[in-house]
Amino acid sequence: QVELVESGGGSVQAGGSLRLSCVASANTACMGWFRQVPGKEREGVAAITSAGRTTYADSVKGRFAVSQDQFKNTLWLQMNNLKPEDTATYYCAAKWGWSDPLDPGMYNDWGQGTLVTVSS
Repeated sequence: QVELVESGGGSVQAGGSLRLSCVASANTACMGWFRQVPGKEREGVAAITSAGRTTYADSVKGRFAVSQDQFKNTLWLQMNNLKPEDTATYYCAAKWGWSDPLDPGMYNDWGQGTLVTVSS
């Protein structure tokens, strides 16, 4: 089991930026960022494989960037031009396979989440 701890959430006005961090207890084949609002299903935002291949949800392409430092077991999500609809609790997750990187059902281990609030 991989332990994951997110940080970096907060409140920002629309158009602003935030950077989320996730420190993992081990490297895995694929790590991802997901978000969830109350009453809705958790959705994939961005993912990156150990080979550096990235995948993004259409709603965040061009605004969000996922990156990692495998030596530090750290994952980041740079979020720019934030919109009110980006408001959610953001989760870091890890899995051992490379397929379906934005499918939350494919992930084994999850962090506790960090809240991002974007005001208009």
